[in-house]
Amino acid sequence: MMGIYKLPFSEIDRIASLFAGWEESLIWSCLQGCMGDAWADSEKNPQSARIILADFCYFVGKVNRELVTEEIKTQSRNYLIMVPPLDETGDAWAQEIERAYGERCRRVERYAIKKEPGIFEREKLQKIVDSLDSEYEVKLIDENLFAQTREQEWARDFTSQYRDYEEYNKRGLGVAITRQGELVAGASSYTVYRGGIEIEIGTREDYRRKGFASVCGAKLILECMERNLYPSWDAQNKWSVSLAEKLGYHFERAYPAYEIYL
Repeated sequence: MMGIYKLPFSEIDRIASLFAGWEESLIWSCLQGCMGDAWADSEKNPQSARIILADFCYFVGKVNRELVTEEIKTQSRNYLIMVPPLDETGDAWAQEIERAYGERCRRVERYAIKKEPGIFEREKLQKIVDSLDSEYEVKLIDENLFAQTREQEWARDFTSQYRDYEEYNKRGLGVAITRQGELVAGASSYTVYRGGIEIEIGTREDYRRKGFASVCGAKLILECMERNLYPSWDAQNKWSVSLAEKLGYHFERAYPAYEIYL
């Protein structure tokens, strides 16, 4: 066993070339030293690497079983989403993941959304926001709403990557729909990178099918436009693709991933 090496942010540039061409904001976030952790198969001359940020794990380079298995359990909650590279090594990484985790992994299809700065239409988005019934209020996530996200499982990932409200207020950005002060839907910065955020969006189960996800998404995009941030979007399912397209995004491609249950 040769071992793998966790890279400090001061040495993260050693694997930057391996990830060249990836249009994935979570990878950018780690390479820029904003969030996440990175490992490589060598300290001096890495041929393969992985990045773990939040519930996602990305691989690149020559297939390495230790990167697939070592230190994984300490890095995730209940599960991890592993994403093989899209180049010629992808199938080999996928086979290694399947061998390592067997019945504990499930192959799924996710959907990449194009990153196209400048495509959003303010008037269209504002019209969606204005469609919200007067019984509800849409507002930025403040300290009270931040606390509510920590108390409700469905809203956890709105703020789970931030140590506390002070850090979220400094680095993150989110909006919420409330009813009498109670959080019922939201859209927030799952992660951040230089010049942008990755959107996390959700609605409490008993308030779904009311268009709240559209309102929250539109409002968050508008807030990003005001701050010159790009709101990156990656879709878990085709419903998420449809929502993204409603807000002005365009579908790029489907890609394979593995849900790993630990």
